[in-house]
Amino acid sequence: MPKVLIADSLSPAAVEIFKNRGIETETRVGLSKEELIEIIPEYDGLAVRSACKPDADVIEAAKNLKVIGRAGIGVDNIDIKAATAKGVVVMNTPFGNAVTTAEHAIAMMFAAARQIPAADAGTQAGKWPKKSFVGTELSYKTLGLIGCGNIGARVAERAKGLTMRVVAYDPFLTEERAVELGIEKVDLEHLLSRADIITLHTPLTDQTRNILSKEALQKTKKGLILVNCARGGLVDEAAVRELLDSGHLGAAAFDVFAEEPAKENVLFGAPNFVATPHLGAATVEAQENVALQVAEQMSDYLLTGAVTNALNMPSVTADEAPRLRPFIDLAEKLGQFAGQISDHGFEEVVIEYEGELADINRKPITAAALAGLLRTSRGDVNMVSAPAILAESGVKYSETVTEESPVYDTLIRIKVRVPKTENSDETGWRSLAGTVSAGRPRVVEIKGMPLEGDFTPVALYVNNIDKPGFIGSLGAMLGEAEVNIATFHLGRQDVGGEAIALIGIDNEPPADMTAKLDALPHVRYAKVLHF
Repeated sequence: MPKVLIADSLSPAAVEIFKNRGIETETRVGLSKEELIEIIPEYDGLAVRSACKPDADVIEAAKNLKVIGRAGIGVDNIDIKAATAKGVVVMNTPFGNAVTTAEHAIAMMFAAARQIPAADAGTQAGKWPKKSFVGTELSYKTLGLIGCGNIGARVAERAKGLTMRVVAYDPFLTEERAVELGIEKVDLEHLLSRADIITLHTPLTDQTRNILSKEALQKTKKGLILVNCARGGLVDEAAVRELLDSGHLGAAAFDVFAEEPAKENVLFGAPNFVATPHLGAATVEAQENVALQVAEQMSDYLLTGAVTNALNMPSVTADEAPRLRPFIDLAEKLGQFAGQISDHGFEEVVIEYEGELADINRKPITAAALAGLLRTSRGDVNMVSAPAILAESGVKYSETVTEESPVYDTLIRIKVRVPKTENSDETGWRSLAGTVSAGRPRVVEIKGMPLEGDFTPVALYVNNIDKPGFIGSLGAMLGEAEVNIATFHLGRQDVGGEAIALIGIDNEPPADMTAKLDALPHVRYAKVLHF
């Protein structure tokens, strides 16, 4: 039974989801790093919000961990790179608190535009400071969105309802989506010069860190209202304080800060500054939604392999998983085959998809193929870590898709280019292809030669010249070694040309078997394979 550690508070309904799905849970909130490291090896899953911080040390200690689920959108507290290297899926719940966060951003815009917190404080102090607060309307102003994904789009929809003009900077926003939202896509320079209000809705990455630097903020209109309900670190806080003091910025409202909890901050006490303690997702509805979603997502992955909202692995829905599973199995075995016959490594990988695979989600299939390929040389590699490991290795990778397959409904072909110094294959390439037949993976082509064979747990692969007597010699050798043949599949180019044999065997052959095979006349290459 899978076991999940809940390290931050989740609703009882979320815990009940785990229980109903047959997953054991233990709730341990407020653990120190040392305590977490001590107990994490027991668990298959880790559910967190933002307080628990599974860093590289924690992940290294997590010997059985398969998934980290973040109940919420931000994953700054999780070392995704370390998790990926360890083969741990990291997933979040980007949709559960989108409405709540968008509403908070709009509320902060109003609070800053009408100076509501300061007016409230003065009124409740008995000062009746009516003449001190003259605000500005939001209607017909230009709102600049930095980031127009799930949350930013909801802010745009609400701003349009306030009759605001909306411009957005987001490299991933398509023109079609901008038209659908009724907004204008612009570059950052245009947004800075045109916006009356700027609000941020982007994750904190190397590309977005300090995106509103002092230099950028100085390009904005005098009187700009700045709202940040996304992530601390996106804005130069010291520059914001300076521009508030000088009057260049009309107001600012921040829900997030570079260092949290923000007990002290350069912005505190600045004129026309509004602060809230990271409340963007703090509604009853949002907290419940993200908790339920993370429980469902983690359960799906641990029980069925379905991947939803993963940050370091292609998503596979629960509906897709049954259809994809045979092809994932095929791709992994083809990768294992290619890896085992590339004795000196490889410099390039090509995966070709033919037929019906052109129209389905191929990313997890590719990840499985790369995992199988790398496992021979890199050991503990899985679908999560394989793409990153290949990218870091510098091995060239490409993929092709053809809607028609000449013989089979679906075909996967893996080609690896091995170093030219390897004398056993003067072409420099290993090529394998397979299909799924009756729900089972089958190899149907090796080195361009047609052959239909099974992936048995132990197999013998031989590349030879097609000459009389070879099969007899091979059979006699296996018989003498008391190795029973389960399946025997042959392929060749033409009479007397290059040939291949894939023999399924029932038991592990003697260690010197391949050396004896290599000594047979006409044998070019022999290898014992394991699947």
